[in-house]
Amino acid sequence: MRLLIGAALAVTLCAGVAWAQPQAPGPTLSAVKQRDILVCGTSTGSAGFSTPDSRGEYRGLDADLCRATAAAVLGDPAKVRWVPLIGTARLPALQAGQVDVLIRTTTWTQVRDTANGLNFTAVSFYDGQGFLLRKSLGLKKATDLQGASICVTAGSTNELNLADWARINKVDYRPVVFEQNDEARRSYLAGRCDAYSTDASQLAGLRSSFPSPEEHVILPDIISKEPHAPVVRHGDDQWFDIVRWTFFALLTAEELGITQANVEEQRNSPNPEVRRLLGLTGDHGPLMGLDRAWAYNAIKAVGNYGEVFERNLGMGSAVKLPRGLNDLWSRGGLMYAPPVR
Repeated sequence: MRLLIGAALAVTLCAGVAWAQPQAPGPTLSAVKQRDILVCGTSTGSAGFSTPDSRGEYRGLDADLCRATAAAVLGDPAKVRWVPLIGTARLPALQAGQVDVLIRTTTWTQVRDTANGLNFTAVSFYDGQGFLLRKSLGLKKATDLQGASICVTAGSTNELNLADWARINKVDYRPVVFEQNDEARRSYLAGRCDAYSTDASQLAGLRSSFPSPEEHVILPDIISKEPHAPVVRHGDDQWFDIVRWTFFALLTAEELGITQANVEEQRNSPNPEVRRLLGLTGDHGPLMGLDRAWAYNAIKAVGNYGEVFERNLGMGSAVKLPRGLNDLWSRGGLMYAPPVR
């Protein structure tokens, strides 16, 4: 009898059938549902990632991931309270419970992941640190910045990376440090520093906002790995799963050709992968304490990952970044989602 039960259990697990009981809301999910609002930590302004528009609504890749999470959890992408955070305040705010999730161009590092009581969920954008400067300087590579003043943001991996890179390459430079990206941007434009160093994607976004972007160049040198990921607190695995799998749902939607425009039509698809993702079969939502339509709601709210990227950072946006490493694994990129099954 035990052998028969064990064999039946093995068949069930191998088949990926979701027979487990729906999960009760954990502490973070309970708090979010009770207030009926997702409190999302974001930046004070980062073009292409999270910056307020003329109506004060945050726009960008990170902002759309906040909306997707609100849609997955609460069924409504508008149920977001934005908490703009400077670099030095972002991790303490999450630790203190001031925000439910931090989705704010934050690099996944070993210390941040282990020493701060935080968990990084999944890489939402692969980046690397670069340098922005005026074309008139005539510099071609980063090591030409010998003796230069370089603007950088305090409390960031950029500040540490710059110091490491300069030490390794024996480049003497003068750091000009600011609390916020916007302060660094204004100071660079005012000529207080020769160059500005931060993640290359942010440099592209900044340059697109300049009065004369053609007068500025981003050097080809990339001096670091900067994997950005949404961050949650240690100790609430259910909430970790929700934030991570909401992002994976957007990736999977792109792989399957599901878009914001056709997601309703796709509910008629005979494809078992599509049907699982959209909540037509299986208990994948209830296993995280969510509605079966969690992924459908997220995709309906913001589209798939490719749509989110193109709208905010891609060649059709003001930033005009190629997909590169952020393309799907099937097209030479690094973006890869585990299966929903």
